[in-house]
Parts: sequence; C-alpha cells; structure tokens
Amino acid sequence: MRVTDLAKIFGISEVTVRSDLDHLVAASTVQRVHGGAIVGDDQSRAEQSFEQSAGTSASEKIAIGEAAAQLVSSGDSLILDVGSTATAVASALTRRNDLTELVVFTNSLTIATALEPHIPRFTVVLTGGTLRPRQHSLVDPFAELILDRLHVTTAFIGCNGIHPEEGVTNINLPEAAVKGRMVKAARRVVVVAGGAKLGKISMARFAEIDDVDVLVTGQTAPANLVAQFTDLGIQTIVTE
Repeated sequence: MRVTDLAKIFGISEVTVRSDLDHLVAASTVQRVHGGAIVGDDQSRAEQSFEQSAGTSASEKIAIGEAAAQLVSSGDSLILDVGSTATAVASALTRRNDLTELVVFTNSLTIATALEPHIPRFTVVLTGGTLRPRQHSLVDPFAELILDRLHVTTAFIGCNGIHPEEGVTNINLPEAAVKGRMVKAARRVVVVAGGAKLGKISMARFAEIDDVDVLVTGQTAPANLVAQFTDLGIQTIVTE
C-alpha cells in the first residue's frame, strides 16, 4: 500500500501514516518500501507446505541434519518433530550404519516413511492423531495420548523462530501444541533451525528458551545471536 492511498482511506495525514508505519515496522509486521509498505516479514507469511520448505536452504538443512545426528547413540530413544529440517535429521540417522536399537517416536508421516526401510535397526512409532496434509503431520486430538506418557533421551524439534527472550515459536497452533508436549517428554531438547530463524518470533510459543539444551543451526546464523544463545547456556552448534 502507498502512503498516499492509506491517508485517503483513513482520512489522516501522510505524516500520521508514516508514523504508524514506523511503529508497524518496529513490531516486524510490515516492511517499508519507497512510497509505502508491504507485508513481507517472515512472521506474516502464510505457512509453507512441507514441499515448499524442503526446497528452501536445502544444503543448510542437510548440514544441520548431519550435525544433529552426531548427537545420537545406539540404544537412545528419540522424538523427531515434523518439518523439512527434522526430516534431514532422520535421513542423516539412516546413514549412520553404526546406530542400532534406536526407538524413534514421530508425528511425521514423511519421517516414518524415511525410517521404515531401516526397521528393525530402528523401531518407529507414530504418535497417531489427526492428519494435517500441509506438513504430513499428526496433531491433536489423540497425539497427546502417547506423548504425555513418554520419557525419551532426546527430542529434535523444528520451529519457525527461536529468540533469546521470547523462546521457541511456531506459526501453526495445532503443531505448536504437539511440539510443547514433545519438549516436556524429553530429557534433552535439541532445536534444529536454519540461521534465518534465529531471532524470529512467530505466533505460538511452545517452549521457553530455558527448555532448550542444544541449538543446531547453519552457517547463515547471525554471529551476535549465536553468542547470545551460547551466553544463555545453550550448546550452540553452527554447521559449515
């Protein structure tokens, strides 16, 4: 929208419009462009499908998956969240031929399918629940029935944003609710997030920053934010 158009629509001065837009920019709601503003921040975009997300920063996600998989030992019990980065973790686990007797709980049909050829080396358990086609994910009702009864070694959790003060957030409410239960079910919580997600805040907070034990991110991560997470006591792994 142009500043002149907004002034006419609301019957206010262009000076007031510019002032209001400055407030919206500060709140990360809009992005200023010459003569007006657009909705262009990550927080205001619609949720991407799994397929759309998988095509974004693919090499960074592969590197994050490889680094995250190194945190796993034979005999561990794991939770793998939905999403393209968590799927990269699952794929990296399958390439570790030294791993045996893993028990993996997931609410992702994509991850379950990726792990299926590696049964019985891996035991794969789907949470159950209502299917969301956009992410091929299983959510409440019923997903909570199994998650509330678990106590696993490690949970690998994806997100739309992780912020030093506002915690870990996601754009979709049903999936955020499931992610929150996954966090509570694990002794160690590993957030896997591309560098672009650091410092971002999305709609639904599902974990406080104190809940996060390890952050695995990519080479695009801003150095100042990496330092902040490290200072908060989070083991922060930045891939090359």
